Amino acid sequence: MFKDYLNIAFTNLKHRGLRSWLTMIGIFIGIAAVVALISLGQGLETAITAQFSDLGTDKLTVQGKAGGFGPPGSGVVTPLTTEDVEVIDNVKGTELVIGRLLRAVEVNFKDDVNYAYMISMPEGEKRTLAEDVFDFKAETGRLLKDGDNKKVFLGGSYSSGDIFERPVIVGDKISVQGEDFEVVGFLKKEGSFTTDGSIFMNTEPMRTLLNEPEEVDIIAIQIDNVDDIDKIAANVEKALRKHRNVEEGKEDFTVSTPQQTIETLTTILLVVQAVIIGIASISLLVGAVGITNTMYTSVLERRKEIGIMKAIGAKNSDIGTLFMIESGLLGMTGGAIGVAIGIGLAKGTELIGKQIWGTALIQANMNPWIIIGALAFAFILGTISGVSPALQAAKLNPVEALSYAK
Repeated sequence: MFKDYLNIAFTNLKHRGLRSWLTMIGIFIGIAAVVALISLGQGLETAITAQFSDLGTDKLTVQGKAGGFGPPGSGVVTPLTTEDVEVIDNVKGTELVIGRLLRAVEVNFKDDVNYAYMISMPEGEKRTLAEDVFDFKAETGRLLKDGDNKKVFLGGSYSSGDIFERPVIVGDKISVQGEDFEVVGFLKKEGSFTTDGSIFMNTEPMRTLLNEPEEVDIIAIQIDNVDDIDKIAANVEKALRKHRNVEEGKEDFTVSTPQQTIETLTTILLVVQAVIIGIASISLLVGAVGITNTMYTSVLERRKEIGIMKAIGAKNSDIGTLFMIESGLLGMTGGAIGVAIGIGLAKGTELIGKQIWGTALIQANMNPWIIIGALAFAFILGTISGVSPALQAAKLNPVEALSYAK
């Protein structure tokens, strides 16, 4: 019986070919947008989580609380200082404590101007430890050494030509904030938003260049035992509160664990996804209205057909079921096309990200449940859109329906 319903529904939809395709436009545009955005959003979340995981779970970060938007060091109410670094260094359980500057600077190479983040590198014993902790290795040239006062080390995007019109090579001079520095080496380009486009300079030359003798933008802490990370984080907070003379709950700094950082980023991504998907859902609403309109038109056009079916014994439920199946098929077909387009858009964006922008952050995570859920949603949406027209068709009086000309 159900097979007969499907055959009749499919034949009717095929008979109204152009109208059926026009009806499904809203559905497959909306579904395509939702599938592509969710896939890319989950891929971005996976990539960011992986990058933080690469840094390890045995690290804490301390930053000053900002009074406005911007990168570390911008708009901070009470900046961190080198004294804060010394205080944290004395907290039990901390193995390595590095105070770093992270600032936006103007960079000039052969009259090509750009802007980038410059990150300080510690000197002395902490340099080797920091390089090991952050897996800092030169793909070309060498790393910075103590005494490199007029030298810089660059992220991989500079050597690949993604920053300036011409690739930078070892030995070139670049201008940072109006002063010339020699390039000694490059990191391997890995699609990392934190390193590929950054400039690395020894701490003291960077402080001199920026005229920042005491401030610190971010403090990185490696701990002895990852199992005690929450306890050590609490002890760091306690020590800083005492040193900076602030009450509990009124801290002018934040101590973050890797898990807290990942959770914050995940929350932000989910909010962004929800907003964008909400906008895309407008297209689905338009598609649902289109299905309803098409099915109402179909009822009017097929009144004689409905009368004949009722005259030969079809029940109201049979007529209603037939129209519900037709509207469900419209939604399902539109959903299938939308899923295919969405996958294509997501994979295409991933390919562009890798080939043109050279970043691994843009990737499509094709979870099978996204596809199944999108198809199910499209079918349910189509079916619901057909409820009212189906009820109208089922209630038609057979005598009146037979009186309409074909």
